[in-house]
Amino acid sequence: MFIREVLTIKGDCANFATEPDALAADAVKRMMDNDVGSLLVMHDGELVGFITERDILRGLQARACSLAEIKVGALMEKEPVVAGMDDSVDYARDAMTKSRISHLIVMDESKVVGVISFHDVARACLKEANFENALLKRYIKNWPE
Repeated sequence: MFIREVLTIKGDCANFATEPDALAADAVKRMMDNDVGSLLVMHDGELVGFITERDILRGLQARACSLAEIKVGALMEKEPVVAGMDDSVDYARDAMTKSRISHLIVMDESKVVGVISFHDVARACLKEANFENALLKRYIKNWPE
């Protein structure tokens, strides 16, 4: 299975974004309002970073300051892990596990086409496993004599 299929299963791939100069408090509000765990960080239409719930928590712990005092640019990952549309789900799962991340930006050449979460990858794997399981059951049920 390929990442493009995960995006298809996921459905609406609205990309939620913020600016590096936005306050972290505004980023948290945007995440909560849209029920997402990450935001693309865009400047002049270009991807400049990626911020997740974990980045915000790390920043708060390290700086011991209010979200109203810190900007997204200070907390974001400046070189996020990305995947391509034709990368496999195995690649995505491996990259996310090794990097200890829960969200992966999906690019088509230099254009952001979506963000997938570890949950999206797990759901796609389960769907594929259920399909294969049904095929095997059908094959066994109709086993030639």
